[in-house]
Amino acid sequence: MGALPDERRRRGREAQSRRGAAPARGGARRARPRDAGAAAGALTPDALEAELDAGRIRGAYLVAGSEPLLRDLAIAALRRAVLGDAPSDFNFDRIEGDAASPGALRDAVRMLPVFAQRRLVWLREPAGGRGAWKSVCEALPALVREQGDAATSVLVVSAASLDRRTAWVKAFGDAVVECVAPTHARDLAAFVKRDAKRLGIAIESGTAEALAERVGASLLGLRSELEKASLLAGPGQKVSPRHVAESVSDLAEEPVWELTDAIGEGRASDALSVLSKLLRAGAPAPVVLGTLAGHFRKLLRLRSGGAVAAPPFVQRKLESQARRYAPARLHVCLRAIHETDEALKGQGALPHELALERLVLGLSV
Repeated sequence: MGALPDERRRRGREAQSRRGAAPARGGARRARPRDAGAAAGALTPDALEAELDAGRIRGAYLVAGSEPLLRDLAIAALRRAVLGDAPSDFNFDRIEGDAASPGALRDAVRMLPVFAQRRLVWLREPAGGRGAWKSVCEALPALVREQGDAATSVLVVSAASLDRRTAWVKAFGDAVVECVAPTHARDLAAFVKRDAKRLGIAIESGTAEALAERVGASLLGLRSELEKASLLAGPGQKVSPRHVAESVSDLAEEPVWELTDAIGEGRASDALSVLSKLLRAGAPAPVVLGTLAGHFRKLLRLRSGGAVAAPPFVQRKLESQARRYAPARLHVCLRAIHETDEALKGQGALPHELALERLVLGLSV
């Protein structure tokens, strides 16, 4: 009997060897792979599309970031993946955060789809956290936990910014889609190439780089100028760097900083005067809007304790301008820029020049 424990230990070691060594207690756990190109614990819009194309649809997503075009693209990808060809009248709810309530949101998410596999519920964060947004945020963690990958409704929350310290943001885990505009020329050119593919526009080698150089870090402007160059090239023709040179206003080299400085310093009259000069010089409205959006994103980043890569004198100027605005006010400004862009695309009642003047006046005061 005395040899029995040794025999048991020997057999146990042999069985463990056949199965593969068990991890030692207290040892390091195997790291979870991250999405290529994404920040830790987050998806890029491209990684989201790749995941959706592979057939994975999660029960809840947070689409957040200061770049409205990337947020729009992410939401559009989710709508295609979740709804497909199913009727959207009964299977898509868009809820504005300032008019939402925890009960209404729960009811929308728990509603069963009609003649479809899934429903899509899109909750938009209100500018400045108005209305019942605080109570909705308090209800989100429990609601997100209910949403497994097999859920019949997909909840999507969109926001212009996020605070990773809050419980409702943490509840989304790695289902956070970060929508931040690139700033380096190489990344901007890569965006143009992907956007051309999305829009079905064929481009020659060097075209994306030419657009990035002339337009700068404005995704809305890049898309607008790409479409304009495509019209110049003609149906079925590739867009070349020559088309870009002929059709695109070189706003990156024009004194748009005079406009952003006048707005940021509260000189409304000067801002309107500079805007008028830019428009008379042929600056496209989407490029002006993109420049304004980029400027206010920098101010928000500084106001939130972040940093902006810029020469010292530019850094000081931006910091001075950022102090004029509360963070909530900067969110309102970014929303106003985005709403003006949507109004111009939708051919609103106001002429383009008047719509831009109203926007610039509102941003300046």
